[in-house]
Amino acid sequence: MTVTYTARVANARFGGFSQLLLLWRGSIYKLLWRELVCFLGLYMALSAAYRFVLTEGQKRYFEKLVIYCDQYASLIPVSFVLGFYVTLVVHRWWNQYLCMPLPDALMCVVAGTVHGRDERGRLYRRTLMRYAGLSAVLILRSVSTAVFKRFPTIDHVVEAGFMTREERKKFENLNSSYNKYWVPCVWFSNLAAQARREGRIRDNSALKLLLEELTVFRGKCGMLFHYDWISVPLVYTQVVTIAVYSYFLACLIGRQFLDPAQGYEGHDLDLCVPIFTLLQFFFYAGWLKVAEQLINPFGEDDDDFETNFLIDRNFQVSMLAVDEMYDDLAMLEKDLYWDATEARAPYTAATAFLRQQPSFQGSTFDITLAKEDMQFQRLDGVDGPLGEAHSDFLQRLLPVGAGTAAGGLLGRRLSLMRRKNSCVSETSTAASCTCAGAPDGAAPECGCGDPLLDSGLREPEPELPAGPELSVPGPAAEPFTTVPMPAPRGPAPPWLPSPIGEEEESLA
Repeated sequence: MTVTYTARVANARFGGFSQLLLLWRGSIYKLLWRELVCFLGLYMALSAAYRFVLTEGQKRYFEKLVIYCDQYASLIPVSFVLGFYVTLVVHRWWNQYLCMPLPDALMCVVAGTVHGRDERGRLYRRTLMRYAGLSAVLILRSVSTAVFKRFPTIDHVVEAGFMTREERKKFENLNSSYNKYWVPCVWFSNLAAQARREGRIRDNSALKLLLEELTVFRGKCGMLFHYDWISVPLVYTQVVTIAVYSYFLACLIGRQFLDPAQGYEGHDLDLCVPIFTLLQFFFYAGWLKVAEQLINPFGEDDDDFETNFLIDRNFQVSMLAVDEMYDDLAMLEKDLYWDATEARAPYTAATAFLRQQPSFQGSTFDITLAKEDMQFQRLDGVDGPLGEAHSDFLQRLLPVGAGTAAGGLLGRRLSLMRRKNSCVSETSTAASCTCAGAPDGAAPECGCGDPLLDSGLREPEPELPAGPELSVPGPAAEPFTTVPMPAPRGPAPPWLPSPIGEEEESLA
C-alpha cells in the first residue's frame, strides 16, 4: 500500500521533514539496512585483520594498498552516472501511473449518450462499462504481480463477474498467440454500434464521442503493456550497479584507518568506525535502492501502485455512474446567489483574514511612473502631429505618375488604412491617387470609386475647382508629363471616424 505523508508536510515549519525520519514503513532504513550491515561487517573484519592478524611486513603492504585504493577510488563517476539513472527511473515511474486506465471520463460519456430507462438500456450501459473494466483487469494481471495473485487464471476472472461464461468461450476460441487484453474493447465497439442501430445512441456524433473515449482508455492499457515490455536498457542498469558496487568495494580497503605511528598523510587519527564512509554508503547505495524500487511499480513493495484497490474502485464507481445515477437529477432550484451582483462564498473564522487580501491584478499593476516619463516623444526631425509622420513615410513609398496599376493599388490600400487609423488625415493621401488623371470614360483602377466608400452612405460632395498640376518626368519621347492633382475630397461619411487634424486643414 502506498505510503502517504502529504498531510504531515502540508505547512512548512521548523524541522518539518524531521518527523518523517522516524517512519519505518516505506523508509530507506527498511530498504537498505541489510546492505548497510553487510558493508559495515566486511569493513570491521578487514580492520580487525589489519590490527591483530597481519605481520609487520604484511601491514606495510596493506597500508600501501589502502593509500592506492583511496587515491584512485574517486575516479569512478558514481554521482554522475547514478544521478542520470535515477532521474530517468523516476520520470518513467510517474508516466506509468499516468497510464493507469481510469474509467471516469468513459463512464460519463456512456451515461450521457446511451439512453433508455428500461432494462435493455440499463443492460447496454452496464455491459459497456463491464467490458472496459475487463480490459483493465486483463492488462493489469499481465503486468502486476499483486493482480496476478488475485486473478491467476481466466476462471478467476469469470468467477469475479468481469466476464460471462459465453464471453469466455469466445475469448478462448479467438486464435491469437498475443496478449488479448484488447478483445473487450472490440466487444465494446461492436455493442456501441448495435446500440446506435437500435436508437439507444441518438446520433453519430454521440457514437463518435463514445468511441474516442474508448480509444483513450484502450491507449492507456496499451501503454502499460509497452512499459512492461520495454524496460530501461540493461546495459545502463548494469553500468550503474557496477559503478556503485566497485566504488564501495574500493572504499572497504581505501577508507581503513592506518597506524598513526607510520606518519602517513591524512592518517593522524585512528578510529574503529568510519562514520562518513557509512554516510556516503547510505546516500549512494540508498539512491540505487530508490531506483530499484521505482523501476517496476507494479510489484508488492511499500510504495508500489495499489492496483487491486484501483480495480475495486473503478468497477464500483463505473457501475454506479451508468446505473443508479443514470437520469437521476435533483430538482432545479435557484442558487443562493441568484440576485447577488457579486457572488462570493462565505469564510470561516479560521480563514476570515483571506478576505482582506487584494486580488492579484498582474506583476506590473503597482508600478508607478513620473508624469514627465509618461509623455509621448516625437520622432527626430518631425514637426506637427504625431500621426502625420507615419502618413508621410507611406506617401514617400507611393509612385506618383508611374502608372495606375501599382500606384492605384497602393493608393487604395492607403485609403483603407487611413480610414481605420484615425490619426492619419484624409487629405494627406489624396495626392497618392492617380485616377484623377484618367481620361473620360475610363474605369479607375485605384479603387477611389469603391462602392463601400462612394455608395449612398456618402454625402454628396460639392464641386470644387481642380487642384494644381504637377509635372513629373515621362517617357523618353516626352520630357515631362503633366499630371493634374486631384481636388481634395469632401467630408467623410458619418459612419467613419473623423481624422485628427481634418478641421484644422479645412480651416486653412
